[in-house]
Amino acid sequence: MASLLNNTGAAFLWPLTTMYMHNYLHETLTTAGVVMLFMSICMMTGNYLGGWLFDHWDQYRTAVMGVSISTLAIFALIFAHDWPWFAVLMMLNSFGDGINMTIVNSYGALVTDHSSRYVFNYIYMAFNVGVVIGTLAVGVLLPISVVLVFSVATAFYVLLTLVVILALNVRVSLPPKAKQPTGKERSMATHHRALVLIWLILLNFMTIHLSYSLWESVMAVHMTNMGIPFYAYSMLWTLNGLLIIVGQPLVNKLSPYVKLSNQIMVGILIFASSFLFLIVARNLWAFIIDFIILTIGEMTSFAGLPAWIAQLTDVNEAGHYQGLLNITISVGRAIGPLYGGFVIERGNYQELFISVFLMMTITLLFVFCAVLSWRRLKDNRNNNTQN
Repeated sequence: MASLLNNTGAAFLWPLTTMYMHNYLHETLTTAGVVMLFMSICMMTGNYLGGWLFDHWDQYRTAVMGVSISTLAIFALIFAHDWPWFAVLMMLNSFGDGINMTIVNSYGALVTDHSSRYVFNYIYMAFNVGVVIGTLAVGVLLPISVVLVFSVATAFYVLLTLVVILALNVRVSLPPKAKQPTGKERSMATHHRALVLIWLILLNFMTIHLSYSLWESVMAVHMTNMGIPFYAYSMLWTLNGLLIIVGQPLVNKLSPYVKLSNQIMVGILIFASSFLFLIVARNLWAFIIDFIILTIGEMTSFAGLPAWIAQLTDVNEAGHYQGLLNITISVGRAIGPLYGGFVIERGNYQELFISVFLMMTITLLFVFCAVLSWRRLKDNRNNNTQN
């Protein structure tokens, strides 16, 4: 519920930020880009601080602090949405949302009566339901009044605040860090390989969101340049959300039959291949097929990544590593539009699609090699324990 309400409220805001600044506040696109960059930096700061406070301070107070910051910022936008207050309050909201995102994932990592795979699949589905509701509603409300957009978004954040205050005040007693029974050297080797695997997963996830952010930025220009209307581009996101709402419960049913790491790596490969298909896409139906391929890859990989990180780390470090995961998302989203514009200005869209495909597949290959090394070490440890 927290994921649903937070992302519904946020989805009222992120689609209109650049357009509102340019068309309503009459700021340049460069200024809008700088504001978006600082919003990403604020979100990364919130991601890290939220994770650190979750592990080292107080879980519940951290959650209340994050939701209070984001809710107050959106409430203030109802009354102060001129320049530069709009930019300042959007950055403050991004900082609060950064804390909120990490808190939701960190609490999810501590759930014990369901598998982490189950928990994060449903958190991710709630995220996408929120995106569908928010992006559809903002298109209806903005022509009426921007104040109405901020008012309805505030209502969702107020509901989020109530959920956090009433439902997340749960004291979770973390167990002491587990000690490996097979000796200090073996424990250190296992820890080292786990860290290498985690950082390679984070690197791969950063390239994925760098690539994904191209759909939120340069792809709108690419499609309209081909004569495809903007509303058709925006409806692709609705299609994406609806497919995930329908398909994510089906993905959950794979858990008894497919190892989580294998499912994620196959999903990332499908996701990356959609960018290779973009090279030959020339009409709306081709883009629809491509977005369906992208969504299938997204469904089978994105939701499982927080669960995979949770499996590889100690529960005492849940906030730290879930925060790092959210930071990589923000880094990719910050770099992607800049990278896309740079490549297109000096080359073309085809070169851009090939380059991001190579980024994702090469880093995925590193992850695959690290997984093989990790599994070999675990098998050897199990054999030695049996002997």
